[in-house]
Amino acid sequence: MAVRLGVNIDHVATIRQARAGREPEPVAAALLAQSAGAHGITVHLRADRRHIQERDVRILREVLAVPLNVECAATAEAMEAVIPIKPAWVTLVPETREELTTQGGLDALFLHAHLRSIIRELHASEIRVSLFIDPVQEQVKMAAKLEAEAVEFNTGIYADITPGADPAPELARLREASRLAAKLGLKVLAGHGLSLQNVGPVAAIPEVEELNIGHAIIGRAILVGLDRAVREMVEAVNEGGL
Repeated sequence: MAVRLGVNIDHVATIRQARAGREPEPVAAALLAQSAGAHGITVHLRADRRHIQERDVRILREVLAVPLNVECAATAEAMEAVIPIKPAWVTLVPETREELTTQGGLDALFLHAHLRSIIRELHASEIRVSLFIDPVQEQVKMAAKLEAEAVEFNTGIYADITPGADPAPELARLREASRLAAKLGLKVLAGHGLSLQNVGPVAAIPEVEELNIGHAIIGRAILVGLDRAVREMVEAVNEGGL
């Protein structure tokens, strides 16, 4: 089974927001990624609007031919912004204003009562829900109990392993959590910190259906162009996933 690639375009918007201007256009980047073979587009609508803006999400929902996945915090403010746009997916993530990027997975165990309410609200609007969690079995079980359609496993620990160190223990955690998630009827996604150099072993996990990758693709695109950067990642993902 070929593994799908979702391309996160947040950092195109980061460059635009650096001067509060109009360029580069995240929507144009999303359309280029789609043309290059991306199976979906992901954006993170943060509370501080540091990169993606509501305007971006609205236009993306209108023009994309592939599914739009909006990452956001499990807050009333985020739901008020996202639900009227009706993306195909909402991925609930932990979020603090101080972090440079998402740090760790959502604690579905601790937040289960609140998440149940948020997930029901999203389902009432016919929006599918994924939870961004660490590859921990108890978190997977709670995601299933909360009736999320999918989990996205945080691959940050794996991606940050020191060169030369053994990635096997963290890959084993990802494999075990993926098996459990699939057994419980959850779609299995993964992402965070993945690159051309480390994506193969994660893509090779049989239960993984989709990988969401942003920073590495946009960083590579600065050097070789977005079309080539996306095509390279699609190839790398499918080499690992075959």
